[in-house]
Amino acid sequence: MSATRAATPPRIPAPEVGTRPAGTHRVPTLLRHLGVALVAALLLVVVSYGLDPFRNFQFATVAAYLCATAGLTVLTGLNGQLSLGHGALMATGAYTVAFCQTAFLDAGLTGGWWLAVSLVAAVLAALAVGAVVGAAAARLRGPYLAGVTLAVAVVVPALTVTFDGLFNGEQGLSVPVEPPPAALGAYFPYERWQLWVAAAATLLALVLLANLVRSRYGRTFRAVRDDEVAARLAGIHVARTQVLAFVVSAAGAGLGGALLAVLAQSVSPGAFSLTLSLFLLMAVVIGGLGSLAGALWGAVLLVVLPDLTHSLTEQLTLSPAVAQRMEGNLPLAIFGITLIVVMIAAPGGVQGLLARLGRAVAARLPGRRRS
Repeated sequence: MSATRAATPPRIPAPEVGTRPAGTHRVPTLLRHLGVALVAALLLVVVSYGLDPFRNFQFATVAAYLCATAGLTVLTGLNGQLSLGHGALMATGAYTVAFCQTAFLDAGLTGGWWLAVSLVAAVLAALAVGAVVGAAAARLRGPYLAGVTLAVAVVVPALTVTFDGLFNGEQGLSVPVEPPPAALGAYFPYERWQLWVAAAATLLALVLLANLVRSRYGRTFRAVRDDEVAARLAGIHVARTQVLAFVVSAAGAGLGGALLAVLAQSVSPGAFSLTLSLFLLMAVVIGGLGSLAGALWGAVLLVVLPDLTHSLTEQLTLSPAVAQRMEGNLPLAIFGITLIVVMIAAPGGVQGLLARLGRAVAARLPGRRRS
């Protein structure tokens, strides 16, 4: 018996699941995201010198919308909450930055750093509103949740008209912004400077959101989205998680609205109507729910669609009244048709379609091991 035991080779324990081979090191998530953001910033700086002022302004607008669509992706795609009121949260950030910039100008406080303070104040204001709405939304589901957020989208613009002494009614408020720094030169294009400011704020927001998605909180968001009962049994506080997701999403929307106000140098309730909230939701669905890359495609669509609609109406021979009605309603119709086509052809959105195409191309590459 002892000889048999001696002849038996020693048992080698199997490696634990998730362990990496010895000698391999994984780059921390934060450093990886910061590296990607740095590369993107350098590319934007280089590209901005080759673009005309209008294209620079369009890229800056995409960056502003990306903040809102990325925040809505976290809320709807990762946490499963439906919001039809993100246009109102963007309006909160826009009016906050208008008040702050006007107050700083009246106090004689000028300089680029004060714009950063105004943007932070806009994020905090939207965050506070999002916390209130999120606390109410955490108790509701389905159409009831959509109804509450829809009411927010209608009430907030109405308040700006009702208290016209404070918000200046339909005419809105101006947003005083300093010109580019003198160190960039006397003839430095203002639109290029707008792109740099919007891109810097957006890349910082995306780094924070990307780390949140990959963190424990991101996993908690997905757990609540997939099955609230199972998440509750696992010890997750569902209501607190939903409020946190709404707060994060509101902060992104507030930053996006503030950047739009800075780009336009004005803010009015007509710019943040219910239609904008619908556009934001459809944009993240078309781009791809649950993916920050999908939020980018949605932001691009929000900027490209108005230009496409304007070009279509110019090619048609219509009366001014009919052309005005078409230009106001045609974007929503095109968005709806695009949404239907994408849901049929690519349920995962544009980003999901690109990911599938990438996997198909990679599978056909020579030298790839077949399982």
